[in-house]
Amino acid sequence: MNKKLIWYIKAQVGVLLFPFGLCLFGEALQRRIEGDPWFWWGTIALATINAGIGLMIESGLISGFPRDKSAREE
Repeated sequence: MNKKLIWYIKAQVGVLLFPFGLCLFGEALQRRIEGDPWFWWGTIALATINAGIGLMIESGLISGFPRDKSAREE
């Protein structure tokens, strides 16, 4: 696959996983307040949030698309 396409997919999946994990965390919090079982919701939320942040950092989303090394040397 094209390098830019792989970068784009990783970045977008990370951007989508992070807020999804926050929604799961809210669900776990609501269940805990109501007294329902919440442990697995919280565990899945934690894993999803960490996966989203990890993919965003790994893809370099904060600094933009990684440029070619030859372009940096020039």
